[in-house]
Amino acid sequence: MEVITHIAGAYKIAELQADTVLLDNADNALQIFVDLYYQDYERVIVHEKNIIPAFFDLSSGIAGEILQKCSNYKMHMYIVGDFEKYPGKSIRDFIFESNKGKLVNFHPTVAAALEKFNQVK
Repeated sequence: MEVITHIAGAYKIAELQADTVLLDNADNALQIFVDLYYQDYERVIVHEKNIIPAFFDLSSGIAGEILQKCSNYKMHMYIVGDFEKYPGKSIRDFIFESNKGKLVNFHPTVAAALEKFNQVK
């Protein structure tokens, strides 16, 4: 895993890059969040390809478990990717509602995620 550092406003943001799945369960997500926190990151950009596909099947519960870790540990996570391939109404509604908030957002590009981070106070 490679961590690319971005600065948006006063925030140091970690963009995770890897050729493999990084977030495949809540424990792995928590370990990554804790490691990043101790490196002074409070925000993370994760590419959709680095998240287990079951995350996008809300009935699996994986999304809820991982997002609960974000909430508990105040780690803002923006997921970047092509979400058009997930046509289900529940995931589409979930993405829409998440993007209204500040903690977890879904964006098509890293640039769009960074722009949103710049707007978040």
